[in-house]
Amino acid sequence: MSTIDKASVDAAITSRRSIRAFLPTPVPRETIEEILAVASRAPSGTNTQPWNVYVLTGESKAALSRKILAAYDDPEELSTHKEEYAYYPTEWRSPFIDRRRKIGWDLYGLLQIGKTDKARMHDQHGRNYSFFDAPVGLMFTIDRVMQQGSWLDYGMFLQSIMVAARARGLDTCPQAAFTQFHRIIMDHLGAGANEMLVCGMSMGFADPDAIENKLETAREPVAGFTRFLE
Repeated sequence: MSTIDKASVDAAITSRRSIRAFLPTPVPRETIEEILAVASRAPSGTNTQPWNVYVLTGESKAALSRKILAAYDDPEELSTHKEEYAYYPTEWRSPFIDRRRKIGWDLYGLLQIGKTDKARMHDQHGRNYSFFDAPVGLMFTIDRVMQQGSWLDYGMFLQSIMVAARARGLDTCPQAAFTQFHRIIMDHLGAGANEMLVCGMSMGFADPDAIENKLETAREPVAGFTRFLE
């Protein structure tokens, strides 16, 4: 691989961020298909390719947002919606809880949301369900027969989508927040009973003027998570 190619790949990976405000600029279907075709080269155990993708735009995306937000804004209805799998640990420990808290308060700090302002916190979290105004929403499902290894494969597929999107000047936000409303989503998609929701994702062009898009998360240095054994 040439130096130019390496620089381009590195730039696509390191410039990826979770964007929380998008422009309404449409993304051509051909571009979405191209991104998914590139991402389909992600590795998977014995080439099982355990991913299923639903692409939502226009009214199909807007209608799903309305359904989820209606449940999210109704405390009684909200209490009936539970995640089908545990994305986060049930018992947090350092350094993971510290990193989680930092990104939360950094985001709220940019948005000037105080620690006791529950209403604005609720509204900000609710923006997940309007795909942060992105023109494209993606939903990812997996067949229920697949096991933990296939979920690891799925992560590589999702990363490949996000990197391929960056290579085309697009941004994304992977969203586990959708999993709480898997019943609403799967019904809206017309997905089969054998399918399980993995996560959602917003895709489009980042709004350069949105303050929340100024958020930059810290990363541990290589020495912090790597041991070289010789």
